[in-house]
Amino acid sequence: MERDIIKIDDDLCTGCGDCVPGCHEGALQIIDGKARLISDLMCDGLGACIGHCPEGAITIERREAEPYDAIAVIKEMVKKGKNVVIAHLQHLKEHNEMQFMGQGVQYLEANRDSLGFDLDEVKHMVHNGIKPDMAHSHSVPEVAEVPEAVACGCPSAAPIDFNIDIDKVNEAGKHAGNGGNFSAPSELRQWPVQLHLLNPQASYFQNADVVMAADCVAFTMGSFHSDFIKGKTLAIACPKLDSNLESYVEKLTSMIDNSNIHTLTVVVMEVPCCSG
Repeated sequence: MERDIIKIDDDLCTGCGDCVPGCHEGALQIIDGKARLISDLMCDGLGACIGHCPEGAITIERREAEPYDAIAVIKEMVKKGKNVVIAHLQHLKEHNEMQFMGQGVQYLEANRDSLGFDLDEVKHMVHNGIKPDMAHSHSVPEVAEVPEAVACGCPSAAPIDFNIDIDKVNEAGKHAGNGGNFSAPSELRQWPVQLHLLNPQASYFQNADVVMAADCVAFTMGSFHSDFIKGKTLAIACPKLDSNLESYVEKLTSMIDNSNIHTLTVVVMEVPCCSG
């Protein structure tokens, strides 16, 4: 498939880091003094980071790209060195993409002798959440307790798979004395939900039942959670007010062709501008 993705000019990049908080997907980090796209998986190609670069080092390129391939990505990370590999694996771990992370580690294990760095050190750092800039070139300090790693970029946009156990929530409600309900518990299974921010190949879209809803629906329909999104993955958008609707078409196509979603249910308002 052909898609947009950011490109960083190493010659222009000064490593200032201004672009990192501007990346809604948390896909940028400063590694060895340069901005790096550490995961193609998280880049939606919208270029929110471009305006934050004072040197004009970030551009958008459109190129043929296979559906996300953890092996192809880790091969590219290996070329950029140990620190980038660590950042990439930690990025997948922080975004709960454990299947892709496992595939990357399997590749590294199979090619351990040709990596040019100590794989055991890499695995130790990834497992314990030790950032690359904390590492020593020949040794790794013993760490008794490491705070949970925080993904770069905007935390509110970091992909999360909730996997909520509604029965447990309601059981807790009974003990709280409210009859077993916390004002009708949420059925939302993942975050984010806005289609511009969603990665169509994220794990929660794989073989999923998807609901595509207009922004206003949940505010006008009190039973939206129980009637439509229970057990399903949600995406929301507004065909009247949102920009770059072409990217919506591309993302929905990717969900169907690459993530193999089972069903797509569309929920719209009873106004022409919505159903149109």
